[in-house]
Amino acid sequence: MRIDLTDWHVRFLVGSQDLYGDEALQQVDRHTEAIVDGLNAAGDLLLPVRAIGVLRTADAITEAIQEANADPTCVGVITWMHTFSPAKMWVDGLQALRRPLLHLHTQFNRDLPWAEIDMDFMNLNQAAHGDREFGYICTRIGLERKVVVGHHADPGVHARIDAWIRAAAAHHDLSRGTIARLGDTMRRVAVTDGDRLEAERRFGYRIDYYGVGDLVARVAEVTEEAVDHLCKEYGEAYAVASELEPGAARHESMREAARIELGMRMLIDDLGAIAVTDTFEDLHGLRQLPGIAAQRLMADGYGFGAEGDWKTAGLVRAMKVMETGLGGGTSFMEDYTYHLAEGEELVLGAHMLEICPSIARETPTAEVHPLSIGDREDPVRLVFNAHAGEAVVASLIDMGDGMQLAVNEIEVVDPPADLPNLPVARAVWRPKPDLATSAECWIQAGGAHHTCLSYAVTTEMLRDYAVMAGIDVLAITADTDATAFVDGLRARRRGRGIDR
Repeated sequence: MRIDLTDWHVRFLVGSQDLYGDEALQQVDRHTEAIVDGLNAAGDLLLPVRAIGVLRTADAITEAIQEANADPTCVGVITWMHTFSPAKMWVDGLQALRRPLLHLHTQFNRDLPWAEIDMDFMNLNQAAHGDREFGYICTRIGLERKVVVGHHADPGVHARIDAWIRAAAAHHDLSRGTIARLGDTMRRVAVTDGDRLEAERRFGYRIDYYGVGDLVARVAEVTEEAVDHLCKEYGEAYAVASELEPGAARHESMREAARIELGMRMLIDDLGAIAVTDTFEDLHGLRQLPGIAAQRLMADGYGFGAEGDWKTAGLVRAMKVMETGLGGGTSFMEDYTYHLAEGEELVLGAHMLEICPSIARETPTAEVHPLSIGDREDPVRLVFNAHAGEAVVASLIDMGDGMQLAVNEIEVVDPPADLPNLPVARAVWRPKPDLATSAECWIQAGGAHHTCLSYAVTTEMLRDYAVMAGIDVLAITADTDATAFVDGLRARRRGRGIDR
């Protein structure tokens, strides 16, 4: 997978002050090291946590935060006030912070030693006091952050920290990356376009346009030996339709698909891109719309958006980073059609070609079929059913005055019947709380037909990511009530001064 988190880490900053004396502060340091060692030893966090040491002055706090900002391997900062740390000491540092923040509200001991508690114990163990002071100043200066409450060894606390770390890693990854647009967006379609400057400001990635001729030139450089090797790889990884086998009638279609994949990889590597888009309306010089190429690039961790949808391409990449090491799969997706039998309502999701094989239930089949649009040769694609399981679909929406992220929790199910005549990869799901509520809320929110589907990424991770980007999350879950949801949307619009 082309997602490299090597040396990335989270910094752990602990606040105190000189008031308590050296012996107490040495205990704070020892407790901090023990907590961080425990977090790392548990093995349930995506990235390691590094203790920086107890911070006792405003200058030390600001210096530690500036060092975190400057370190390209630091994706975020966790803070904890072991003792009382007067929050005015934190103002300059927090206002300079350019990394996501998680405030861990914990204490070293889980249980109170009731019979032994004296004032020395109280002075040392007063996170209930110090963290509220710290929380006040964060709220007072308007600093968005995540607050996690509970004992530091609790697996539930670890799960919430890990969700934030995964979001922070995705935020950090995108803030350093490029989305390569090969061609423009699909003509006259509204939801797949948007304010690229606002997206770059919020998410940090660059959205750069490249003509299809740049890809065509790379495809022309591909050697026949490289095509031979990739076609062999296809044969080993997938069940290849007989007509695509070497010597068969359509084998040249397979070879052309391989040329396009190799050309796309060359171009993406040259650009250092983390995500890519294409569109069937802009294929000048290409014999096929990239099908299996887009699918396999996603399987390697790249973001992808069809029809020039750079917002979804970036979101796919972000969710690919979030799912690192978890399994289950993440893919570009599209709501296509419904099964509306009463009590059995389902969504059939698919796309023309480009669904990631990481979500496949069975070994994908490499097949070639007409596309019916795009005016090019029949493209090769991987055909399969998505596996069953709990998942989410998410859509990044440009509202004109800002971005927002719609999320729907779903249950992917096995198709109720075979789909012998549908020559694309597909997923069938039951949206929560039900199709009618889900679709009403999604449509009222302006959610797109293009989404990212993931079995590993959670609503909590996406909320954390949205906080880091400074955008709203509109979550549709098992508890969602359509009336309350729509009323909340209207209140948001009024708050933004939109009254039409």
